[in-house]
This record gives sequence, C-alpha cells and structure tokens, in this order.
Amino acid sequence: MSYPPPKKKARSGPMADRIFGWVAKGAALGTLALLLAILVTLTMSAWPAIHKYGFSFLTSTVWDPVQDEYGGLVMIYGTLATSLIALLIAVPVSFGIALFLTELSPAWLKRPLGTAIELLAAVPSIVYGMWGLLVFGPVLATYVQQPLQAAFSGVPYLGAFVSGPPVGIGILSAGIILAIMIIPFIAAVMRDVFEVTPPLLKESAYGLGATTWEVVSKVVLPYTKTGVIGGIMLGLGRAIGETMAVTFVIGNFNQLDSLSLFQAANSITSALANEFAEAGEGLHQAALMYLGLVLFFITFVILSLSKLLLSRLRKAEGTKT
Repeated sequence: MSYPPPKKKARSGPMADRIFGWVAKGAALGTLALLLAILVTLTMSAWPAIHKYGFSFLTSTVWDPVQDEYGGLVMIYGTLATSLIALLIAVPVSFGIALFLTELSPAWLKRPLGTAIELLAAVPSIVYGMWGLLVFGPVLATYVQQPLQAAFSGVPYLGAFVSGPPVGIGILSAGIILAIMIIPFIAAVMRDVFEVTPPLLKESAYGLGATTWEVVSKVVLPYTKTGVIGGIMLGLGRAIGETMAVTFVIGNFNQLDSLSLFQAANSITSALANEFAEAGEGLHQAALMYLGLVLFFITFVILSLSKLLLSRLRKAEGTKT
C-alpha cells in the first residue's frame, strides 16, 4: 500500500524577504536618524553658549549663574576622573569574578554566585547613592582617607592627591560607588564570553601542561577579546551616564581647587540633574545643554577609540607568524 508523499510547507516568497529587508534597513536608518536628531537638537539648544564661549567653555572653571558666566572644565574633569577610578577598580575585580565563575568555582557555587552578582545590577542607582552617602562615606573617611593623609602628608605630588578634608564625599567616593555599580555588568559579560570559548581549546592547553592563568591569558582572552572590550565599554558607558548615585556622593561643588581625590567636585550628569529644572531660558540653560553635548561627544570618542583598539588588535594578529 503506497502513501501519498507528505505535503511540502509553502515557502515564503521573495516579497516576504524584501519586506523583512526593508524593515531591518528601516530600523537601522531610523536609529541613525534618531542619533542625528539628538545631536542637532543639542547643538541648537546649546548654540547661545557655543556662540559666546566657543571652545573656551571646555577650559574655564567658572560656573556662576548669578553673574551669568559658565565654564565646563570642573564637570568634565569630575566625569572623567570618577569614570577612570571606576574602571581601574571594576575591571580587575570583574575579571577575577568571571575567571572564578568559569574556571575555578565548584559547581554548587557557580549558579547562585552568578545570580547574586547579576542581581546587583538591578539595584536602583538612588539606593547606591543613599548607601554611599550614609554608610560608605563615613567608613571611607575614617578608615581610608585619614590613614592615607597620615601616611602621605608632606610627600611631594602624592600628598596633593590625598589633601583636603576627609569627609567621605568627593571624587574618590563617587568613583568607588560607580565601580560597585558597573562590576555586575562587566563581570556578567566577561563570564558569558569566557564560556563561549571552545572547550577543546582549553583542554588542549591543559593537556600540554598549561596552568589556569596561562590558559586564560593565552587562549581564553585572545579568543574573547572583542567581547571583553565590549563589556568594559558597556561598564564605562554606564559610569559616564550615571546621575543619581554620583549626585549623592560627589559633593556637587563647582570649583576645582586642586587635584585631590578627596575634594568635592561635580560631574556633567549631576550638574544637569541639580540645575536644569531651575535654569531659566537663556545662557544658563544653553550652558547646561552645552554640557550635554560635551557628554555626547565624550561617549562618541570613547566608543571610537574602542573600535580603533579592536581593529589594531586584529591587525596585530594578522602580522603574527
């Protein structure tokens, strides 16, 4: 007894493929158009300040709404300094967490520990800010700032970085809080990209007598460098754009008296959060929009540098024999 051949499912025609292509292309072009619209809007809103100050806005430390004089160097410095401190702390800690979870952790601990670290990313930033102001700040002042000042007082150069009143708020405090906030993001990305390394590569290295560190540094990191750098850039973007937590602990002080890590300062995001609602139309509001435009370009430059770094790493790989 013969059975009729099974019916073939109707394939989607070329029109469906074309529609899908149009939708995908429209989404990409729409994102680019939205980005350009944001850039144009920021530029138009900031134009009075751009016209009056030009690039001198980036080098002036004066921020005086009463006299209607504005400069953004204090906010730019605060943003870059706190983000750099956050990266210096968060990257090695995140790397250690990802290494432990993928190579060293026992099976019973891997999942609950990974979940706990990911849950830290869900904590609202205002909670980090309040905790930093009320709990972490006094601890930092008593057990870190005061001992550092006692140890480096009078030491050339180093003493300048730890000068100022040890009150627990300032650039260092904001940088550490940012580091705590971005560690879950960077660690989660690093863990995921470490896990996609083919087990055969790692087993081959172990079979040749390589240690765990040698496997990670010579096999896992070269194979996953794009994802690792992407995770670091994700954390850096989070640190640069953070508002509420930084506003609580940076001090919101619009003067740059020294390069001390203990001094109160300000950042672009905290200045926008504190002053935008009360800024009247005119130069004050335009100066704040100028700060937003500067923040936009800082993010763009950082992403461009990360792309350049990745391309140079690929070219370096191609030259190896």
